Amino acid sequence: MDKTGSSGSGWLVPILTLGVFGILNTEMGVIGMLPLIAETFQVTVPQAGWTVTIFALGIALCGPVTPMLFSRFDRKLVMLLALGIFIISSIVSMLTESFAVLLIARAVPAIFHPVYVSMAFTIAATSVGKKEAPKAIARVFIGVSAGMVLGVPAASFIAAEVSYTMAMFFFAAVNGIVFLATLFCIPSMPITGRLSYGEQLRVLKKPALWHAVGAVIFTNGAVFGFFSYLSDYLKSVTGLPFSIISIVLFIYGAANLVGNLLAGKLLAVDARKTIRLTPLPLAIVLTLLSVLGDSLVPMLAAVLLFGILTGLSSNNSQYMIAAATPEAPEFGNGLFLTSANSGTAMGTALCGLFISEMGIRYSVAGALACLAAATVLILWATRSYAHCLPSEKSPIWRNP
Repeated sequence: MDKTGSSGSGWLVPILTLGVFGILNTEMGVIGMLPLIAETFQVTVPQAGWTVTIFALGIALCGPVTPMLFSRFDRKLVMLLALGIFIISSIVSMLTESFAVLLIARAVPAIFHPVYVSMAFTIAATSVGKKEAPKAIARVFIGVSAGMVLGVPAASFIAAEVSYTMAMFFFAAVNGIVFLATLFCIPSMPITGRLSYGEQLRVLKKPALWHAVGAVIFTNGAVFGFFSYLSDYLKSVTGLPFSIISIVLFIYGAANLVGNLLAGKLLAVDARKTIRLTPLPLAIVLTLLSVLGDSLVPMLAAVLLFGILTGLSSNNSQYMIAAATPEAPEFGNGLFLTSANSGTAMGTALCGLFISEMGIRYSVAGALACLAAATVLILWATRSYAHCLPSEKSPIWRNP
């Protein structure tokens, strides 16, 4: 594998982190703007929701494909291409008066979302020594968390206080800044030792990879299945007003950032143990969220812990698939994105089923069911490729 770190650019990981923030910001930021989008384009709110759905479907379908297709080209040029597509799509979304054109402008960048994000993970891992790889990836994950935590309220605030047009300009501006930073501060990163597409696809023959994929799907199902309904849970069970709920969600987001940093340190020390032990405290916290849902202070403490463990789990998930696909990192990271998005959709649907049949408090039951399946698959995956998962005495990313 080529060593991106040979460039010596100290700006590399921070630019990647900001880039991932811009990409996630563009994807998730419209969530808080759906009523305004509906009003602007004279459609219903459910129809406006397609601006979110079509993006998610694009990521799920293209996750493992487009990163592999672009894995043979200079990484700097590919990142500039992806960022350029995101900038253009935001400008089109800003100027169009057609809802159909808006949906197209949302669908096209979704194709390039996995390209940039998966490449960011790969570059971060190869920009430092093997021992520091999990920490570098964890820093990039901060961009993912910030995109969801800060992007949604920021875009919603701009749209509400100024206009929908300026909110779209905000997306374009952030990606424009990253485009310029990439152009002027990151050196060319040509690929050496290219693998053919067939060689990359051969990683699909590994049983350990499929165990890891299953673990990621069910882990994300557990975490984001419950998180999707957290606002309603805080309103209906805890009895919080929306003004306080937004503060609680911000606390969750800040805790998620802490979890990312914690994951980088723990995975660098003993990845196998970290990955195997995370489901237990996550199950305990989910149970506490159900039991203590009526009590404000304990609930806030549980949400804080949930945020930390969510950040840790996301890093664990990426690490498992990356460890199973060291010879095809872009393809592996793309597969991670598809698995994560598929798990989110599955978990949200399952928890929604529990809610419709038993009530909002039982959304936790759906999450725990997913977590139980994830735990079994995590044990299988880490046992199957234990030699790829480092401890204090073994190197990170060692090939079989």
